[in-house]
Amino acid sequence: MRLTPVHLEMATTALRAVLPLEYPADSTLRRFFREHRMLGGNDREFAAESVFGILRHRRFLDSLCGIPTPRSLLLAYLARFGRMNLRELLPLVSEAEAKWLAQVKKADPAAQPLAVQAEFPDWLVDRLRGFMTDDDILDLGRSLQQPAPLDLRVNTLLAERNAVLARFAEEGIAGTTTPYSPVGIRLAGKPALNRHALFLEGSVEVQDEGSQLLGYLLAPGRHDMVVDFCAGAGGKALMLGALMRSHGRIYAFDVSARRLDNLKPRLRRSGLSNLHPQRIANENDIKVKRLASKIDRVLVDAPCSGLGTLRRNPDLKWRQLPPDIDELKCKQAAILRSAAILLKPGGRLVYATCSFLPEENQEIVERFLADHPGFRRLNCAEILLRQKIPLDTGVYLQLSPGSHGTDGFFAAAMERVPAS
Repeated sequence: MRLTPVHLEMATTALRAVLPLEYPADSTLRRFFREHRMLGGNDREFAAESVFGILRHRRFLDSLCGIPTPRSLLLAYLARFGRMNLRELLPLVSEAEAKWLAQVKKADPAAQPLAVQAEFPDWLVDRLRGFMTDDDILDLGRSLQQPAPLDLRVNTLLAERNAVLARFAEEGIAGTTTPYSPVGIRLAGKPALNRHALFLEGSVEVQDEGSQLLGYLLAPGRHDMVVDFCAGAGGKALMLGALMRSHGRIYAFDVSARRLDNLKPRLRRSGLSNLHPQRIANENDIKVKRLASKIDRVLVDAPCSGLGTLRRNPDLKWRQLPPDIDELKCKQAAILRSAAILLKPGGRLVYATCSFLPEENQEIVERFLADHPGFRRLNCAEILLRQKIPLDTGVYLQLSPGSHGTDGFFAAAMERVPAS
């Protein structure tokens, strides 16, 4: 694409709309594009890639810009990370900007503090240093600066993975099987799938491989009673329904009617008849209490900082603050306590987050187990191995983009001890 002044102006305007970070970057961009319907596909792609690229590298770009403005951030991003040489930018910038961009090109990231190199806020580096070396923090930061691949889950009620891969290959869409999930496909590039026949007929769903593995940790039986306690738009509940071959019963609970509304078209496409979305007011809703001690499997994909998804949502590292994490910890502990009440003796509970902070993960689980002697921890690696998934990260499932190619996920499996 040949860059023009119009491209620069529109991308700068889009960035100006996003940078207050009062709302998630993707929702702000969607609103921006609705308000600028004249933009073509290439224009939208350039603006979106630039905005998200700047959010990924904001600490380093800020250090280059002195007093950053949306335009200076965009120019610095294009010069350093946008695969553009100075000759392409010179016709679009002033003489002073051209001289400055020449210096930008020469800047050495290794001369910057760790937080700038890792592209993390200072507070997050301080917390990571409590359990990681500086080299590991830098590796984590660099892995989270890369765009995420596009992972799909094959709906095994309607399709078979090899057949889906063959169909994609016939259409020139390159994909491979995921290394761990038996129903996952990883596509090369980002083909538009929302109008693809396989998507519209429910044969595939977009779902990160790490998220798919949570279904195998829960491992519901075909005729089980299951609760997805924080279902959101229902991606994991849909997978559980497929694992159960549409038998048994799954309750998809969430406090957000909007999120559950987003599940409805996906449920229609899925071919499932065993999934029942239900809005709850909070974790202590009467709908929860009525199911006490009746459920075989409970999944708690808890509200969290989302720091494990920074490849997809780089704005989160600038929007989250320490008080937000402290508030989330209280909510996570309360949700886990309420969800545990649902389980019958011998039932399994999986607690998961898309965070890599121990205070949202191991500490929540260990405090719960200390307070609830009627529960015991299970070994996640052993559960997965029984399903022919050779992934051993220890007793807990801990996934990272650098090591596993997934989002950053944590999961713990627990069992309510059967009565003796």
